[in-house]
Formats: sequence, C-alpha cells, structure tokens
Amino acid sequence: MGKAYVPKSKYRKDRYLVSVEQYRHYRREGYLIVRGLLQQPEVAELFQLAEEVRIQSLNPDKKGAADSTDPLRDEFAAATRLHMLSRIHPAAERGMLHSRILDVTEALIGPDVYALQSMMFLNPPGKGGQGWHQDSYYIKTHPDTLIGAWIALEEVDEENGCLWVVPGSHHEPVYPPESSVGGNVHAVDAFSDLHAVRNVSHIDDEVNTLSTVVSHYPSPIPVQLSAGDVLFFDSHLFHRSYPNRTTNRYRRSYVCHYCNARSWVPWDHDGYEGDSGNYRQILGRGSTHHAYAEPIFGTEVYLSDPDEAGVSVTMMGMDNGMMMPMEMKKE
Repeated sequence: MGKAYVPKSKYRKDRYLVSVEQYRHYRREGYLIVRGLLQQPEVAELFQLAEEVRIQSLNPDKKGAADSTDPLRDEFAAATRLHMLSRIHPAAERGMLHSRILDVTEALIGPDVYALQSMMFLNPPGKGGQGWHQDSYYIKTHPDTLIGAWIALEEVDEENGCLWVVPGSHHEPVYPPESSVGGNVHAVDAFSDLHAVRNVSHIDDEVNTLSTVVSHYPSPIPVQLSAGDVLFFDSHLFHRSYPNRTTNRYRRSYVCHYCNARSWVPWDHDGYEGDSGNYRQILGRGSTHHAYAEPIFGTEVYLSDPDEAGVSVTMMGMDNGMMMPMEMKKE
C-alpha cells in the first residue's frame, strides 16, 4: 500500500503564486526571471549590507578584516564577493529565507526546500567575472535538485557585468572534474561519453574546456535585471559573467542556493563532521526525513504542519491488479 504525501504550507496573503507557464519556461529553458519579486525596502536592506561589506573591503585594516585568522579576510580583500553572510548577519539570513523567493523555489523544486548557501557579490569597476560553469559542479545534492536564485540589488546590464546564460543547456549532464576527489553528480561510468573538463569557471575560454561544450549551442543571452528582480536557474545551466567594464558602477547582487530537502547533501561551505552536511542546512519549506538546521537569527519560515495534514489517501491493491484509493481520515 502507498500513502499520499500532502504537504501544506501556512497561508500568507502576500504569497507569490507561480503560473504554469512560468513553470514550463523554467523546465524548458532552465531559468526563470521574476520581475519585482522583492519590494524596495527589502532590496534596500540587502543593498545596505552590500555597502557595509564594500566599505569594509576598502578598509582592510579595520577590526575583523585585519585579523589574520579571519576566514573572510581574503574575500574582503578581493572586494568582489563574500560567502555565507547568512550565518553571521540577520539581514543576509532574511534575504536567503525571503518568503517570496521560497514561494517560487517551492513551486519549482519543492515542496520541501533546504536553504544551502548565500553569496554577496560586489563586482567593483574593472573586477569580477566568472567563466562558464554549472553550479552542481561545485555543490552536489543526491537526488540532484540544486537551484540558484540571483537577486539584483541595482541595475544589472552588460556594462557592469550581468549574468549570461545558455537557454536549454540545463538538459546537459554535469561535466565532472578530472579528479573525483570533490565527488561527482552522476554515477562514475554511467555514461559512455561524458568527458571530464578542466579549469571550470576560468574566465578565459581558451583555458576553460567547458567552453567547447557551450560552443555547440546558439549564442548565450545576457540577463539584464533591475533592483528586486530575481533570476532562478537550474544547477546544470551553463552560465557566466564578465568583468565590470564601467569606471564608476558596482554590480551588487545577492545569490542563494537551495535544493529539495529530500536530497542528501554531502556538502557544506564551512565543512562538517560525518558523511553529510544536511544538519547545517536550514529547512525553509515543507518537511524532511533528514537532519536540518533552524534559522540562526529567528527568521520566520513556513513549514508543513503535520497536525493540519487533513485527509490522506492509501492505495489498496485489488484482485484485478488495479490500485484503488481508500480515503482515511487522520484521528
């Protein structure tokens, strides 16, 4: 007998409802742009945090950044991006667990959602840029359910280093590194011709061998966004950015990664003890049979309420081989 799982999130008046066409676009093209998903005050809070990070990066001798033991010191010095602010700053946690971002994520890969990673990008004039890559190359989930959410905190265009994507390339497998030390998305030797790649993310296409696969597709397209727009993209999608070509503009953005909370996650940005990093990941929606973390700074999340599961359905096998539903009310 099989029992139906009926997840149910708490009702919210401002919930974002994904359309079937948006879902189809995401599955067909590998990405989805949702315009104005974040409101101005929410963008302003993240922009202010980006400014604090930027100012600190310009003054590396200040307390915290100057400490040679500070694990974030090098990232501050690079002045391009900072990882996992969501574990040290309330505003960053609120951004990663933003209810409307999780609304969309829940519809695309849910109903159960882990929040895995956050990155604040600054991309100052003349800096930034990352060559062709697939996010699942770096963050493995099994089953493979990783998704990214790229939040624009200001106008983003070709001049200041917008993202470029290859529509439809999410149908590709994840091309593995030559060494399996970091793990693989796919079972080793499951493909007859899935070749390894070198120098993934290198900005030079002559060095980054994933560029050869990208060249088989039509021309990539730029993703131009305004503050509050969010780009959701599949973790197999080929994407990249170029250095900021302007002399007086930054390209501030906040990028988070999520996966279905039924996935086993042999990864954590800060490391972990044991064979799984699941217990470090925040459960943002639904429920899970895996270990999980709660928000550090108390950001509200909307999980399935087992006491409101309602009527469940058990499937009963019949003599003729057919399966028939048997309605069972929870006592």
